[in-house]
Amino acid sequence: MESNGTHGLEGDPDLQFLLVGGELIKIRSKSWKKNRFFKLQEDCKTLWYESHKTFRRKQTFSIDDIASVRKGRQSEGHNKHTHSNEEDQCFSIIFKGRKKNLDLMAANEGEAKQWVNGLEKIMSNMLNLSRQQKSEHWIINCMRKADKNDDNKMTLKEVKHFLRQVNVEVDDTYAADIFKQCDKSNSGSLEGTEIKHFYDLLTYREEIDVIYGQYAHTEGQMSANDLLNFLLNEQREQVSMKDALKLIEKYEVDETAKQKKCMSKDGFLMYMHQEDGSILNPAHKQVYQDMHQPLNHYYISSSHNTYLMADQLKGPSSTEAYIKALMKSCRCVELDCWDGANGEPVIYHGYTLTSKVLFSDVIKAIKEYAFKTSDYPVILSLENHCTVDQQKLMAHHLISILGDALVSKPLGNNMPTNFPSPEELKQKFLIKGKRLNKLDAALNNNSFIEEDTVSEEDEAADCKENDQKTKPKKSKIKLAKALSDIVIYCKSVHFSGFEHAKDTQAFYEMSSLKESKAFNLAETSATAFIHHNMEKLSRIYPAGSRTDSSNYNPVPMWNAGCQIVALNFQTPSKEMHINQGRFLPNGGSGYILKPEFQRSLSSQFDPSTLSKGPWLKKKTFNVMVISAQQLPKINKDKHKSIVDPLLAMLRFVVEDYDSTSQNDHIGHYCLPITSVQSGYRHVPLLTKRGDVICSAGLFVHLMLVDQ
Repeated sequence: MESNGTHGLEGDPDLQFLLVGGELIKIRSKSWKKNRFFKLQEDCKTLWYESHKTFRRKQTFSIDDIASVRKGRQSEGHNKHTHSNEEDQCFSIIFKGRKKNLDLMAANEGEAKQWVNGLEKIMSNMLNLSRQQKSEHWIINCMRKADKNDDNKMTLKEVKHFLRQVNVEVDDTYAADIFKQCDKSNSGSLEGTEIKHFYDLLTYREEIDVIYGQYAHTEGQMSANDLLNFLLNEQREQVSMKDALKLIEKYEVDETAKQKKCMSKDGFLMYMHQEDGSILNPAHKQVYQDMHQPLNHYYISSSHNTYLMADQLKGPSSTEAYIKALMKSCRCVELDCWDGANGEPVIYHGYTLTSKVLFSDVIKAIKEYAFKTSDYPVILSLENHCTVDQQKLMAHHLISILGDALVSKPLGNNMPTNFPSPEELKQKFLIKGKRLNKLDAALNNNSFIEEDTVSEEDEAADCKENDQKTKPKKSKIKLAKALSDIVIYCKSVHFSGFEHAKDTQAFYEMSSLKESKAFNLAETSATAFIHHNMEKLSRIYPAGSRTDSSNYNPVPMWNAGCQIVALNFQTPSKEMHINQGRFLPNGGSGYILKPEFQRSLSSQFDPSTLSKGPWLKKKTFNVMVISAQQLPKINKDKHKSIVDPLLAMLRFVVEDYDSTSQNDHIGHYCLPITSVQSGYRHVPLLTKRGDVICSAGLFVHLMLVDQ
C-alpha cells in the first residue's frame, strides 16, 4: 500500500517490519517496564499500541506528532532507568510540544535499528511530500490506489481515505458536497472523467489561474521567455533566460512541456510551492554572512533558565529542555548550579519547587546535541551557587566531558586584545562566569590561590531582591580556581555604568542586565549602550517576577546592539516567534551579523530617534494576503496572539475568529525583511511551538519600494 508517508518506499524492509509490528518494552521507571505491542497502521501515518488501562485499551498517535527518533539511551528516562549494556536496544520517540517522550527497548539491536530507520524514513517522506505541490498525475494515481476493490470507481468512503493520504484537511460535509457535484451519474461513486473533475475542484486556485493566464502567452502555456518576464516583472528577481530554463527543468512535471521548454500550470504550481517561490530567500537558508568578525559583532540566539520545561516555581527541570533549545540552534544556554546530594552539583531554580537534574547529565546532553544543527560556538552561562568542593567537581565535569572542545585558554600564543570569531570557535564551548583575576595574570602564572571571594552574580542578587521584596546587599561567594581558570572570553562583572566600563573593563569582561535596567538604558543612553556593545558583550535576561516564564520584547535590545538577549525558550509566545524569525536566516546558525552602524565606532546611531539620521532609508513595504491553503483544525484552548510586524521583522499570524473570546491561534511565520523575496510568494505556517504545519500556508504578494 502506498500513502502520503510511504511514496517511494514500496517494498522497503523497514517499512514492512513496522506494518507487521512487534513487542517493545515501554519504560517509565526502574520498576515500571512493560511489554507493549506496537504496529504501524495501514494508512502508514498512524502508530498503534496496546494499552492495559481499562478505559483505553488501544492508543494511537500520528507520525506527524513526532519531532525526532533517537537511537540509544539518548533521553533522560533511558539514562535514569536503563543500563549502559542495553544501549543498542534502546530508542526514544520525541514528540512535538510538551507531550512526554516515549522510551522504548527492543528485543535486540537489529530490531531497534529497524524501528528507528522505519520511522525516520516515513517522517522524512511525509515532510518532503508535504513541501511539494502534487501534480495531476500524482494526485490521480493516489486516487486510483485509494480504490480498495480495484473496480475503477471511488465511493465517498474511498474519497475520504484519499484526502487523508494527500494531507488535505476538509470536513465531512465539504467532502460530501464536492463528491455530489462530481457524481453526475448519481451512482454513488466516481469513475472516469468524474475523478478528473473531482481533482480539478480539489486543486482549483483562482488566483493562480489569473497570474498564470497573464503570462502564459504560448499555446496556453508559459514559454521560457514568458516565465522570464514573470520573474523580472512580478518577482523582481535579477535573472536571465538561463535561470528561467533551469526552473522549467527543475519543476515542470509534464515531459512534453519540458521538451518544448515551456512551463504548464502544474509546473507553475510546483514552482510556487518550492523554495524558489518561498517568501524566504533561498540563499539565506545557508550561512551567507561573514563569520570571521569578532564574537561581539553578532546577535547570539540565547536561552534563559534553559533547564526548565514550564514555569519557574514548580515546573520540571530536564536535560530534554537543553536538547530542545540546542536543536533550535540556541547558542547560549544557562546553568543554575547548586550543591546536590552525594557531593554532586545539580541544576534547578533555587528556592523553588522545580525539580533537580544532575549537572553532569546536563553537560553530557549539551556535548551530544550542541552541534547537531549549527557548528558555531555554544556559551555556557553559569549561575554559580555551589560550595568550593562542588565547584571543583563542576570544573572536572566540564573539562572531562567537553574535552578539547572546551576553550580553556585564549586562542593563539599572545594575550588577546579582541574576541575571536565564530568561525575560529567552530565546535567550541565557552564558559561564562566569575573569574578570580584578569586574563593576563593567569597567562603569566601570577596566581597560585586555590580559591578566593568574588561578588555574587547580578542575576542571583536580582532574584533575591524579587523574593525578599527589598534590595539586599550584594553578597560574596567563594570561587574555586579550577572553575575560574576555564572562564576565558566571558568573565562576568557587575555593571557600574558605561564610563566605568570604558575605563576599567577588559574586552572579555561582560555584564548581565535584567530587562528593566536594560530597557531603561536603551531609552536614556542609547548611543552609549550601542558603543559599549561594539567592544564588549552584554547579556539581557527576563525579570525574576516572570514566574510564568513569560518573555519581554527582544527587539529594543537588539536595536541597542545587545548580543545575548536571553528568552524563555520553553514558552510559546509572540516574543519567541520573533526570536525564531530573527535567527531563521544565515543557515539557522544561531548567529546573525549586526548591522554595520552597530559595529563601527564612528557610528552615532540612536534607536530612539529612528525618524531621522544618515542611517535612515525610507521604504514602503506592501503586503497583500491573497489566499490560505489547508489550514489545520485547531484546539479550543485560548492563547493570546497579536498580529504585530516590528521594525525590520515581518510576522504573519493566522487566527480563527471568535466573537465571544480571544481568537484561536492557527499558525504563524516570522522573518527579517532583509530575507524576504518580493512578488508572489508562498508562506509556510508554524505551530505556537515553532513546528512546521505540513501542507498549510499562505499565498501573498510582497513589494518593497524606495520612497
